[in-house]
Amino acid sequence: MVEVKFYDSIDDKFLKFAVIISKTNGKWIFCKHKERDTYEVPGGHRESGEDILATAKRELMEETGATDFTIKPICAYSVKGQTNVMENINDETFGMLFFAEVFSFQEIHSEIEKILITDNLVENWTYPLIQPQLIEEAKNRGYL
Repeated sequence: MVEVKFYDSIDDKFLKFAVIISKTNGKWIFCKHKERDTYEVPGGHRESGEDILATAKRELMEETGATDFTIKPICAYSVKGQTNVMENINDETFGMLFFAEVFSFQEIHSEIEKILITDNLVENWTYPLIQPQLIEEAKNRGYL
């Protein structure tokens, strides 16, 4: 069981992740990691000394090749519980959810094998108990 909660604000020191719901020309952008057969929303861990917006921009560029984009925060979120088959988060972990509109891309040089640009949400999620909830929250808040 996984529990996802949403917050209008949270102390920045608790934010460990940035997740970026992304679109280009009205289509969804998803990433496929080289070591997985599933798709996910771009995002990743915050590096030491990095502000969370910088994390979001860096992860979006690394995972999609985005070079020209707008990005804005949606809300903070937390996750606790069994996030996938291999990972169980016992403590509540916090992240910031963003929305980006991407206008141009370059070649990807990261752990991402490829990106998928599609009219529809994917069915084979890497984090099926988390990322669809993040997208639903973004819709509820008027970002999608």
